Amino acid sequence: MKMVNNKIIREAKASQQGFTLLEVLIAVAIFSAVSLASFTIFDTVLRGDENSKIRSDRQNELQRAFLLIERDFTQIAKRNMRVNGEAPSDSFLQTADDSFLANEQAIAFVRNGWTNPGLLLPRSDMQNVAYRLEEETLQRLHYNFVDAVVGQEPKIRPLISQVTSLAFEFYDGKKWQEKWSGNTLPQAIAIEIETLDYGLIRRQFLVAGDLSADDKAKT
Repeated sequence: MKMVNNKIIREAKASQQGFTLLEVLIAVAIFSAVSLASFTIFDTVLRGDENSKIRSDRQNELQRAFLLIERDFTQIAKRNMRVNGEAPSDSFLQTADDSFLANEQAIAFVRNGWTNPGLLLPRSDMQNVAYRLEEETLQRLHYNFVDAVVGQEPKIRPLISQVTSLAFEFYDGKKWQEKWSGNTLPQAIAIEIETLDYGLIRRQFLVAGDLSADDKAKT
């Protein structure tokens, strides 16, 4: 009877033995590998979602900006500008003006179609508009009144960030040229911006400009 009891005790002790150190290390290693793989997948998904959102926001920024630029360019008016109470400019388009644009990478003009239903607001439905590059940001500027008075500051709206250069070209019906002057309008205007992420972007917009001499002869 005593021998049977001793056998039962030995078997009970054997059944109560825990994992060996090697088994514990293997279990920890497997758990660590699974955890690392899960974290890597989760981190990749998060980064992909974040990058996708950044690209989407960037594309929306570019789309909104070019829609606004197109709206302005297609409604350019044959009207001279007056800034800070000075005499009207000699051209419908300005590409450099120390009192307004402050650099060569800019363009200014007057546009039609500024919404003012029934002329209820104390301003014209024409708008003094300019585009310039400032601190790697393409900006749109406008005044509340088409002829800005002395000391009036323009309202500035940032459009596109990460822009390193800005340039304009003008189409006269035969060729593109970098400068434009005189009391005429080009038939199209091209804007080129160099961005840090998308490189060079060029957009061309039709303008209700003047016909060339050859076109006038045909009509």
